[in-house]
Amino acid sequence: MFTPVKNSKVYDQVVEQIKKMIIEGTLKKGDKLPTERDLSEKLNVSRASVREAIRALEVIGILESRQGAGNYIRENFENSLFEPLSMMFILQESSPHEILEIRKVLELETAALASKKINEEELQFLSSIVDEMRNCIDENKNLSLDKSFHYTIAKASRNLLIINFLEVTSQLMDNFIKDSRLNILSKESNRAKLMKQHQYVYDALKERNELKAYEAMKEHFRLIEENYNF
Repeated sequence: MFTPVKNSKVYDQVVEQIKKMIIEGTLKKGDKLPTERDLSEKLNVSRASVREAIRALEVIGILESRQGAGNYIRENFENSLFEPLSMMFILQESSPHEILEIRKVLELETAALASKKINEEELQFLSSIVDEMRNCIDENKNLSLDKSFHYTIAKASRNLLIINFLEVTSQLMDNFIKDSRLNILSKESNRAKLMKQHQYVYDALKERNELKAYEAMKEHFRLIEENYNF
């Protein structure tokens, strides 16, 4: 359990102990932490240091404070752990090429995973997106549909880490996706090509064809690379 702390950055050590207990399984999702007073006594630190550690763990999404009930290990980690990651990407000013590379690595495998796990409701939704994109002349609407298309495939992978990571990079890539579409569609001949690629990805998923889904997504990213001015 908890051991007394001796360090110049006391709250860091409190954070590390709680994280270690989570890793070791001593603390699990939904568990309630001891009160600030109890933690202070067990760790032999001030309540101010305990409070600072709890705030830090809240910021990175590990803990949640429930009004009048205490502090708990979060049960739902969707998005929470990825907010600091999103800020890191932004602060590091990742280049469009770097962002494309990580998306390409993830989305090709995501399409393959989704081909095995996608359900009928998701397939119907993807089909409606493809139909709407085919008939829509509003590029802002098409941009939104494009993002929904990719996010639905990510969701169909049933891998929460992939879903959250792609959501974070999608937020970062909003302008990149918009620029990519503008570059692609600056050539009128690419409009039909882009539409066909979305159709091919959908068809592969509907057929539950893992290799075909991977190759269809690969071809889609090749078109982006060919038309983006890095």
